[in-house]
Amino acid sequence: MPDIEITDDGAIRTIRMNRPDKKNALTLAMYRLMAAAIQEVNRMPDICCLLVTGGTAFCAGNDINDFIDAAKSGALAEPVTSFLDALVLNEKPIVAAVAGPAVGIGVTMLLHCDHVIAARDAVLSTPFVALGLLPEAASTLIAPRLMGHARAFELLVMGRPLDADAARDAGLVNNVVEPDQLDAAALHAAREIAALPGEAVKAARRLMRGPVSELSVRVDEEVALFKERLGSDEAKAAFAAFLNRKR
Repeated sequence: MPDIEITDDGAIRTIRMNRPDKKNALTLAMYRLMAAAIQEVNRMPDICCLLVTGGTAFCAGNDINDFIDAAKSGALAEPVTSFLDALVLNEKPIVAAVAGPAVGIGVTMLLHCDHVIAARDAVLSTPFVALGLLPEAASTLIAPRLMGHARAFELLVMGRPLDADAARDAGLVNNVVEPDQLDAAALHAAREIAALPGEAVKAARRLMRGPVSELSVRVDEEVALFKERLGSDEAKAAFAAFLNRKR
């Protein structure tokens, strides 16, 4: 089975992360496929909504081996930046179905989704700063606006996790359901959105999100600083400690 499954059903495209043995930690190949799937859908007038899911574990963040390679090279690979750009430039509404762990990019990508359904066992965490790094995907801009500075700081900088109910209270999640109801609830929401007049949805979404240029500038700023942090003594020490703990 491929690590990313892409299926089109009527007006809905589903992007399913399918690497369950690694809790859907994203490899560079997975980033590349997801970016292409999002970019393509914006050229497909018959697809009106995207649905992103990961089964029983949404996304454990970056694959640790790719992360270590990035730390050694001091650069983010092109598939990662392409995925971030695809999220920012996307014009179609996105529904996310979140179960189990959502870590790092597994959380920050949700800030670009329009309707998020979480299973009761979902836990969101962003350990960027604990690794000597910093948040990405324009999260430093979007999260404070959505959650308020104090709660965004607690999540993005202090790294304190949010369970499903706390994520809903913070405005990151729309609804919390039992795990066995997640897929049906997310598909129902995607179908509800897809049934609306498509151009009206796109226009309203564009106005609500604000200038794309603002998000793109913030992504570029974050990427530049992220690259600097990858080569920092703090990041090197954090990665070394992490690897020693894993052994």
